[in-house]
Amino acid sequence: MSDDPMTAFPQFLSDEAAFALSEALHWLALVCEEQYGAQIRRHMASLNEDRSIDPERPWIRKPSA
Repeated sequence: MSDDPMTAFPQFLSDEAAFALSEALHWLALVCEEQYGAQIRRHMASLNEDRSIDPERPWIRKPSA
């Protein structure tokens, strides 16, 4: 099996099938966000804490530990 996630998808789909796949993934993402949103945000916050550069203010560097 390939490490490329794109190989899991057929190269050609009908318009209806592409729409159905997109909708299913969209709703799955929404359910995941509802179920695990707090954990996801907590993890994202910890990633931001580990960065030496704040993406919101890249001109300010955090001191090295």
